[in-house]
Amino acid sequence: MKSLLITQSNYIPWKGYFDGINSADEFVIYDDMQYTKRDWRNRNKIKTAKGAEWLSIPVEVKGKFFQKINETKISDKDWARVHWNSIQVNYAAAPFFKDYKEFFKDLYLGCNEEKLSLINYRFIKAVCDLLEIKTVIRWSGEFELRGDKSEKLLNICLDAGADKYFSGPAAKDYMDSALFESNGIEISWFDYSGYEEYPQLYPPFDHAVSIIDLIFNTGPDAKKYLKTTV
Repeated sequence: MKSLLITQSNYIPWKGYFDGINSADEFVIYDDMQYTKRDWRNRNKIKTAKGAEWLSIPVEVKGKFFQKINETKISDKDWARVHWNSIQVNYAAAPFFKDYKEFFKDLYLGCNEEKLSLINYRFIKAVCDLLEIKTVIRWSGEFELRGDKSEKLLNICLDAGADKYFSGPAAKDYMDSALFESNGIEISWFDYSGYEEYPQLYPPFDHAVSIIDLIFNTGPDAKKYLKTTV
């Protein structure tokens, strides 16, 4: 059995995103979709003494923003330095910040990508390597996208030779599950409830923050707070 996860790229996603990647044999970054403002594509949250705050990558948005995610470009090349400075200020007191400081510093200050999808890939791949997640990462551009929303996803699964598809629970509202079943593809829905809390700076505890929060606070034990076995 070959399993597949297809989802849009997010910027420094939360732990549930990496659980999804680790569940599948292959992960397809679906960036042939329309870019959406005020979404997870170009931003995520970190913990600060003032509460959870957004780190947002500034991007160019054209017209009524009928542009694909893979067409979206950054609008300020200084974003990486600004984000890294914010991370240093807010996580300097985290137990494992010093252990991973150089890793993330190089990741940020060495980022020369101009397109959002490639920036997100850079960080997702680096965190996967750090967490020893071996899932193969592919791009939606490798496939012929055809049909409506559910059919596009189905056809990627069929073209990739997958017979199991992982999906977030929100997709239940629009996905044609019967279409997958009739084509011999099992759908497995993620359950994002029941995550264990970990020692976190600046209470109260918040699950919905970037994976870097988990890494800086728990270090090599970060994998233990994922639901999937790494």
